[in-house]
Formats: sequence, C-alpha cells, structure tokens
Amino acid sequence: MTSTKTAPVSRRSFIKVGAAAGGVAAGGLAAPAVLAQAPLVLKMQTSWPASDIWMDFARQYVERVEKMSGGRLKIDLLPAGAVVAAFQVLDAVNDGVLDAAHSVPVYWYGKNKAASLFGTGPVFGGSATTMLAWFQQGGGQEFYRELTQDIMGLNVVGHLGFPMPAQPFGWFKKEVSTVADIQGFKYRTVGLAADLLQSMGMSVAQLPGGEIVPAMERGVIDAFEFNNPSSDMRFGAQDVAKNYYLSSYHQASEAFEFLFNKDMLEDLDDDLRAILEYSVEATSTANTAIALDNYSADLVKLQTENGVTVHRTSKEILAAQLDAWDKLIVDLETDPFMKRVLDSQRAWVERVVFYEIMNAPDYALAYNHYFPGKLTL
Repeated sequence: MTSTKTAPVSRRSFIKVGAAAGGVAAGGLAAPAVLAQAPLVLKMQTSWPASDIWMDFARQYVERVEKMSGGRLKIDLLPAGAVVAAFQVLDAVNDGVLDAAHSVPVYWYGKNKAASLFGTGPVFGGSATTMLAWFQQGGGQEFYRELTQDIMGLNVVGHLGFPMPAQPFGWFKKEVSTVADIQGFKYRTVGLAADLLQSMGMSVAQLPGGEIVPAMERGVIDAFEFNNPSSDMRFGAQDVAKNYYLSSYHQASEAFEFLFNKDMLEDLDDDLRAILEYSVEATSTANTAIALDNYSADLVKLQTENGVTVHRTSKEILAAQLDAWDKLIVDLETDPFMKRVLDSQRAWVERVVFYEIMNAPDYALAYNHYFPGKLTL
C-alpha cells in the first residue's frame, strides 16, 4: 500500500498523520476546521493484457471502490506484466509487492491443483452462477480460506465475483465434431482442463491469454481456448483460426478472483475493508451486464466481419468430456481436502440445480418461437 507520494502508508501511520493535522487545525485560527486526508493508494495488478476487455471489468471495480470510499481509497490498476507476470500475481500479493490482484484461481493451479475447484473443476451440472452461490452460501469461501491460508500458508484474502458464461471449447483451423478429430492437437488451456483434455488425446500447453496468438503463429499450439468472444477477438484469435466452438464442460463455472494482502486489509478501517469486499459483489452485477452486451455483439462481428464460422460443440465431444471428468475425479479424491470440496459441491448441485432445471422454462423454445431459423443446436 502506498501514498500518493509513493511512501508506504499503514493504517496506523495514516491515522497518526490525520490526528496531527487535526491538532494543527484546532490550534491555528486561520486553519480550516477539517483538513482533508490524502487517499490511501492500493497497487492492484490484473492477469490481463492492457487491451483485454477484462481490464474494463476490473476498472468497474476500481470505480466502485473509489466512489463508495468518498475518495479515501484510490486504486492504481495495472495490466499483466506491469509488476509481475500474469501467473505470478498470487505470489506478489502474498509478499506485499502488490496490495491486490484481479485474476482467476486457476492461474495458480501449478501451486496446488485444488485451485481449479474454485471455478474450473468438474461440472456436476451447475452453472457459474450456481457455483458462485456455492462459494458465497454453500461453504466454498471457507474451503478457499482453508486452502490458501491453512494449507498453503499464504498471507492473502480472496473473494470471487462475476459468474462467467461457460467458456467455449475454442478455436480450430478445421472443423472438429468427433473425439477422433481432436487427437494429437497441441491445445492451450489451463488448470484441471489441461489434465482433462490431455486424457482425451490432446497435447496441452498452459499459457496466459496474451501469449496465445503468438504461440499459434509460431506453431507451438494449433488450437486453443481462452474465455469469450470479446477477449478472443481483441487479441486476434480470428486471424489465426476460423472455426469457433461454443459450449464445453472443460471450464463451465468460472468467476474472477479478487486477491488482497491480508496484512493490508487488517490495517484498514472497518468501513474501508468492507468497501473492498462488497464492491466485489457490486462489480459482479455490472460485469455481467457489460459481458452479455459485448460478448454477444462481438460474436456477431466475428461472423459477419471476420469470416468466422461459429459451431456448437458436438454432443459426442461433450459426453466424452464428462466421461473424462469421471476418471479424473477418482484421482482428485485421493486428496482428503479435494474430496471434501467435491462432496460439498456435489451436494449443493444435486439440491440447487434440481430446483433450477425444474423451475426454468425452455428458453430455446421461446427463442425459436420469436426468432425462427436462427438457432441450430
């Protein structure tokens, strides 16, 4: 945490400065009754390139924190690589090099595979909204705290926000409709999805978003997924592949991770700490709105302006993904912590998704009624 003059400012020193300034004001006839305190400036880095739409999503968080704090908090928002690489923000927040980060848990999967259970684990039938509700209401946040603080010994606090639409299977140079079609592909993904798709016959490389297209151009990979039409289009996916497959079980319930240095949080006044936390929830709603607007509009642009053919992933491949998850779950559950998390998620999904599916009308039926001929499933 830094002041506007770049000198470190703790909560205690910040209060002392304010108290001293108040004393000067009380003793000087010409001084104003209240002297404005300089804002606390938090250094927050994302895991996204500067051009990614997710930087806009992160800015929505910054705007809400600064407005709700009345200017007492300012956030210096930085793109991936400004201080550390995209996959290194967890270490940087833990070490106090960064005060906060905007990322996803799967980016520290290399430290502990259980990271993938918070957004990119097995899909028992729950959407990202369902699983974010599990995190907030079904015990997920305590599991996350146990993993990061007790098991891994990290000096961080994390919150999840923005239930992402299911991630596409991704970008391919030619059409793929069967499991046989994807054999031998050099494919980019991250987290447990790497284990999943490798078991289905792919050769997997784990890369941050900003390195994907250069890797395609060099032939390091020949197929990939990242996350959504807007991010994919901004980093040039349409320039290196023309077949875009939506719908997949490899990463179907992800959310953003908002990481904070634990000491920094504990050094803040209670109201400022609450603003940092509850702004995650406020931003989640705002992110959903701009995501649906931009993702849908950019999907149209990819088709009409860039010659991309949009497909829905075949049922054969989707069924094979579920079979592959079944086998992977057996291995994951040899770890006692992961077994407890997966048991909790299964119990949540069994109850909650039964209600969701039974209660939801057939939206595809309504869509086809009003927009006949557009939807091919």
